[in-house]
Amino acid sequence: MPDLLPFLHQLSATARGVTLGAAVPGADNKAGEGGYDPVTELDRGAERALRAAIEAAFPDDGIEGEEYGLVRPDARRRWLLDPVDGTRALICGLPSWTTLVALLEDGEPVAGFIDAPALDELMIGLPGRTTLNGEEVRVSGCTNLADARLSSTDPYLFDGAEAEAFERVRRAARLTRFGYDALAYARLAAGHLDLVIENKLHRHDWAALVPVVRGAGGVIGDWHGGSDFEPGSIVAAASSKLYEAAVALLQGTSRTSSPSN
Repeated sequence: MPDLLPFLHQLSATARGVTLGAAVPGADNKAGEGGYDPVTELDRGAERALRAAIEAAFPDDGIEGEEYGLVRPDARRRWLLDPVDGTRALICGLPSWTTLVALLEDGEPVAGFIDAPALDELMIGLPGRTTLNGEEVRVSGCTNLADARLSSTDPYLFDGAEAEAFERVRRAARLTRFGYDALAYARLAAGHLDLVIENKLHRHDWAALVPVVRGAGGVIGDWHGGSDFEPGSIVAAASSKLYEAAVALLQGTSRTSSPSN
């Protein structure tokens, strides 16, 4: 796809045309009674616009989005869309929400972007290269957990044994910051964070993160030292050594394997 990079820029502009500068409408609760999973018309409108752009350019590709599901499930190439990742931040007037788009080939994320419109930061991940507003970025290369800057969206993501596992890593890291959703992975790719640990992510949440982190030289895998992202338990790190140290603490062991960069 020689026209992939300009098309990713086009998709960013398309979503921004819906979300950027718009008044935030009231949020509906997708979780129903007893939970809270907000969605706004900006989420829906941005996904409709992204879908229309992809349909026009690549009508044979599959498209899977958070708000409108999957079309052409048997297509070899599939686009994964999260029109607003961090809707809670959006409705609170915080600038950390993002738009996530990933391209999968035979189920493997090969390209994607993390776009933070309110910050005017577009981070695109391609094989071997990640850029922020056109300038190449690299992870910090941190290898020592005691020096690591750790992030996770919410400490209340973790329950029971998972909460205990995350706490082992948190105590070992230099500092921890919460609340950034996908923006934390962009900050890791740019060298400002060293480690991100999360769980309960859906496919549209993690697909774009993989090419962005790997393109910047980072490692992203699961809590067990592999690359099974489907359960939604994700570890992203600035080096293989740091990833292995984090996974060892998550598992309560001293050994683990590392996924491919």
